[in-house]
Amino acid sequence: YKIGQLYMISKHSHEQSDRGEGVEVVQNEPFEDPHHGNGQFTEKRVYLNSKLPSWARAVVPKIFYVTEKAWNYYPYTITEYTCSFLPKFSIHIETKYEDNKGSNDRIFDNEAKDLEREVCFIDIACDEIPERYYKESEDPKHFKSEKTGRGQLREGWRDSHQPIMCSYKLVTVKFEVWGLQTRVEQFVHKVVRDILLIGHRQAFAWVDEWYDMTMDEVREFERATQEATNRKIGVFPPVISISSTPLLPSSVRSAPSSAPSTPLSTDAPEFLSVPKDRPRKKSAPETLTLPDPEKKATLNLPGIHSSDKPCRPKSE
Repeated sequence: YKIGQLYMISKHSHEQSDRGEGVEVVQNEPFEDPHHGNGQFTEKRVYLNSKLPSWARAVVPKIFYVTEKAWNYYPYTITEYTCSFLPKFSIHIETKYEDNKGSNDRIFDNEAKDLEREVCFIDIACDEIPERYYKESEDPKHFKSEKTGRGQLREGWRDSHQPIMCSYKLVTVKFEVWGLQTRVEQFVHKVVRDILLIGHRQAFAWVDEWYDMTMDEVREFERATQEATNRKIGVFPPVISISSTPLLPSSVRSAPSSAPSTPLSTDAPEFLSVPKDRPRKKSAPETLTLPDPEKKATLNLPGIHSSDKPCRPKSE
């Protein structure tokens, strides 16, 4: 399944991408962690504006994407989703793979011992998926693998089929915005569950396509598919990276001597300096005389008269 998941993710991303929507691969390279060892780091942009519900589209920009960063140290992976437009939104997923039928209830005790958790089993054969994603060829109840003989899963298949493995996911969703937090977090959990269900159904139904692949072959498939997916999405404005470059001493600059150079001093050039012996012009008098507060001031404006006596309305 180490190979199967890579194949499934690449093919699924390509199928779900179209002009302006889908998954753009920004970075995919080997990565080494001092604790988890050798792995693979990927960064992607998921453009999904049209897939958002109407209440969400009303508050996000037209070009909207989520950044996905993943560290794959199979059989342990970390995936994070963030969005610069929504700084208080994040999804954190930790995954562990084990050769059992989901019977390890303590697999995330160290990572989430102080968190309130809800355990949800996902059955790739019997759970309902959104109708728009259903394909009979990807239905484990109907699919039969020619290379492995696996397939046509029936109710209770987890107790009878071998070999079997479980993908354990610890999903944490945060959206700390008053008034929307509960609604958004519940919506995201449902979306994540649907994606996991669909993706793992496809990994099972596509087993004949990846079963004989080597790691080098699936990496080449991944590279070619990602390039095709990026072209399918279309060209997006490039990310501009600004880096600070220290100024070099004038003796090693490559510009000709006649070219103006950037001054290395913070002082103003001599021709902009104010002569120290030049008298300053005075823009205000040396002293300012204020009126005596003991004396009453009378303000006369056209049509308005001031008086110490109260005003009485004139009789008509």
